[in-house]
Amino acid sequence: MSQFSDDRGAELRELFFETSQELLQSLNEEALQLEKHPADSEIVRTIRRTVHTLKGDAAAAGFRELSEVAHELEDALALEAAESHASLAEIAFQAADLFGNMVTAYRSQSKLPSGAALRKLVKELTKAPKAGKSTSKSAKKKPPAAVPPPAVWTEYERLEMQRATGQGKRIFHVQVKIDPLCAMPIAARQLVLKALGDMGQVLACRPEAGSTEVTKQFQLVVASDKSSEQLTAKCKIPTIVAHVAVEPIEVEPTHAASTSAAAAATPEDSNSYPGLATDSHQHVEPLPEAASHEDGSKPAPAPVDNILRVDADRIDTVLNLVGELIIGKSMLQQALNDFAKLHPKDVMRGRFADAMAFQARVLGDLQRSVMKVRMVPVEQLFRRFPRMVRDVAKQSGKEVQLVLSGQDTDLDKGLLDGIAEPLTHLVRNAVGHGIESAEERIRQGKPGTGTLRLGAYHQGNQVIVEVSDDGRGIDAQKVKARAVERGLVTAEESRRLDETDILNLIFRPGFSTADEITELSGRGVGLDVVQSVLQRLKGTVHVESRPGHGTSFRLQLPLTLAIIKALLFRVEQRLYAVPLNSVAEISRAHRYELHQVDNRQVLQLRNQVLPVIWLGRPPGASGAESEDHQGGKIFVLVIHMGERKFGLLVDSLEGEEELVIKALDDHTVETDLVSGASILGDGRVVLILNLVAIVERFSKSRPSADSGPEMGMLLSHADRMMAAKQAAGVQP
Repeated sequence: MSQFSDDRGAELRELFFETSQELLQSLNEEALQLEKHPADSEIVRTIRRTVHTLKGDAAAAGFRELSEVAHELEDALALEAAESHASLAEIAFQAADLFGNMVTAYRSQSKLPSGAALRKLVKELTKAPKAGKSTSKSAKKKPPAAVPPPAVWTEYERLEMQRATGQGKRIFHVQVKIDPLCAMPIAARQLVLKALGDMGQVLACRPEAGSTEVTKQFQLVVASDKSSEQLTAKCKIPTIVAHVAVEPIEVEPTHAASTSAAAAATPEDSNSYPGLATDSHQHVEPLPEAASHEDGSKPAPAPVDNILRVDADRIDTVLNLVGELIIGKSMLQQALNDFAKLHPKDVMRGRFADAMAFQARVLGDLQRSVMKVRMVPVEQLFRRFPRMVRDVAKQSGKEVQLVLSGQDTDLDKGLLDGIAEPLTHLVRNAVGHGIESAEERIRQGKPGTGTLRLGAYHQGNQVIVEVSDDGRGIDAQKVKARAVERGLVTAEESRRLDETDILNLIFRPGFSTADEITELSGRGVGLDVVQSVLQRLKGTVHVESRPGHGTSFRLQLPLTLAIIKALLFRVEQRLYAVPLNSVAEISRAHRYELHQVDNRQVLQLRNQVLPVIWLGRPPGASGAESEDHQGGKIFVLVIHMGERKFGLLVDSLEGEEELVIKALDDHTVETDLVSGASILGDGRVVLILNLVAIVERFSKSRPSADSGPEMGMLLSHADRMMAAKQAAGVQP
């Protein structure tokens, strides 16, 4: 017996690990549908098809235990008793969980979970329901299978039969029924046509090309020198064809005899001319070589599988190379600007400019194309939550309806994988904490079933993912009291917090308002993970809540982690950058317009009081300042963090630039105020600031008249370390 090579076996196993996740997700979705529509035979058949595919894939990969359990479940689902079993949906859920755990064990090469519990439930499916003799008798009297009406052959097709008979060939009438479990009847019909084409000539086929009839059953006329037994054996394709009937047709070689025989043929006269009838008004068209589409569209060649599976690391490599090209473009542009200054009247300037414009256009198209390759719809992530909501709601004794929207919103694959854990925490918290029990909701005048909404949409060059519920909301006073109790803030600090600051306390590590520890709550782990992950992904999370009406969490994410539009500015002669999408506006102000409120510096911008953050050393922090220094103008970058706004005070602006983010390790920059670095066209290194960390550091710091020195010193320290690394030849 031939065996797969190690490389081939490893390839099959990796393919199985990839495809099995989709199959298990489909199994969960089908079980959810069956729970809503019990005893739906079509859903049961769909589940059986999914289990059958999983069984075959597991067997091909060499995972015998999973294949055997799936085979037992598939056989049980084929029985009539299974369709009416009361707990069939629950069995499907348990099967999906067991199969998922087995796949995980195979991947990690750990001990397989036991399938005894599922096997016991599967055996119950094989037992007939105890409904008395009348039920059993009615079960035996199955309705007769639908018989296709007699086919009507055109005059042209009848002439082809006569011509084949004149050549000494035998004419056969073939009736084919596709297996009900076959998911692609059109492709199955094409396989049958090809198989019969190898044995002879297919003269006619019904339903014909362009028909919208169901193609689970069809009829053919075949001219062949083979026997009916040979044609029958050829048509019996495993898992494709459920039944085939081949009968010979007697056709007179002359046109007159053929016409008279066709005219006299009836459905009952099956021995001499089975299934043949005439219709002189029917449109005559040649037999298509390919199967027609069920929607009535024109036949097309069999589709070629043009989907190529590529490892995400390879796409990341291409994206990194595109980033290097963008840096190279900036270097060329800088060189061109220097050339223009040295030779302002040189005729080559125009040619260089045209070449640069062409390169920039092609490079932009290349960048967008690579970005699209990395983009995937958030539906891939959202699909896992209906089962999760169902399980958590059942565990907590609640009734919850999940409403999804924006599933087709595209997001970077890396970001999609990154927000899976934060979304899981938010969804579980919404069901476990936010939504009340049915009795409590009814007492408050709400519907007994709570609603959890999960949606995504684009906003500028960001993606917004929202998780909202119509539950009890968050009690801000309870949050503040618990934060003081746990020592997260002092009583004095808590009195200065507004409602937004209080709600943000739920993201502090170790915070929890649960009074008891359960499987869903009370451990103080969860929402702090949400914020830390979002910060790592260069995103933000904001919470809004109305007591008695519900809570909404909004996750703001960049479209990609690799390349951003940035605003460059200088602080104490050092160059920094912030993402352009975080900047609401740029303003100018005099230093004397800054005021002290609760030892915090603020600026009145139009009719709004704006807290400001000094990125450098504020004037007067290290000594007296001159009158000119006091009255000078400063730039204010108004950044928005959800519903809140802050002002970053900087010395000067450098302009906008497309930056390629280079990740920095802890040995290069020892502060969380910097999220990355980039290289400009002239070789300068610019630090990209982490606005979330800066605002958080500003909010947590003790208010004083000099709230800026710490921030300025940290940034200066980071910049000096980067300069030292660059001088030593270490690239960021």
